[in-house]
Amino acid sequence: MTALPEITRHRHKLHRRKLTVLRREEITPRMLRLVLGGPELMGFTSLGADDHIKLILPDASGEVQMRDYTPRHYNADRGELMIDFALHEAGPATAWAMAAQPGDGVEIGGPRGSQVISGPIARWLLIGDETALPAIARRIEEMAEGTPVTSLVAVEGPAEEITIRTAAEHVALWVHRADPTDAAALCAALTRIPLAEGTFVWLAAEAGVAKALRAALAERGHPKPWLKAAGYWVSGEADRSEKEL
Repeated sequence: MTALPEITRHRHKLHRRKLTVLRREEITPRMLRLVLGGPELMGFTSLGADDHIKLILPDASGEVQMRDYTPRHYNADRGELMIDFALHEAGPATAWAMAAQPGDGVEIGGPRGSQVISGPIARWLLIGDETALPAIARRIEEMAEGTPVTSLVAVEGPAEEITIRTAAEHVALWVHRADPTDAAALCAALTRIPLAEGTFVWLAAEAGVAKALRAALAERGHPKPWLKAAGYWVSGEADRSEKEL
């Protein structure tokens, strides 16, 4: 029997942590990075590149809101947690991030768990939009030297493309689109990417786009065990995602 990739799930003790904004950086016009820190960050654990934490914030009416974000990078030695915000909507988390300044406080929860992908993977194909870019970039940065990986990411335009520094053998492909719920640009680009045996595909985007990409891969005969797909957000529905498609 041919060996298959394995997704190992790790459970973590759930913690809520009160942290402080240490720095902010505008990565692109629509991607903002905040670096958080504080004594309560000690013991933070994130084993998977697509883990998510809960950002816990009050909305305009004072009600508590929670939004999922990828731990972009954690530096235990420096006591710093990096989070990248795709500024694509005006919800409470985006509004808070845009206004946040060094010294401001924020509460986070999690990660509740991690999923680690391993096995006989010869190469990787990572597909997504701006909301998936932090997870894609983190995975590529953490790859072993020489690992073959291609990223296919849809953004608004050239100004939203980022440089990912890695020891992996990385090919970065970008497509530009106006409507993040339109899968056409990603699906068209996908047809031009070979799917060699041993390719693991990870993809995340708006749920409808992710489903269209998953269907396109199925039509090409890509084996289901070699795919992990997620809808990181659902058009028109605040704070909804479909983590397993």
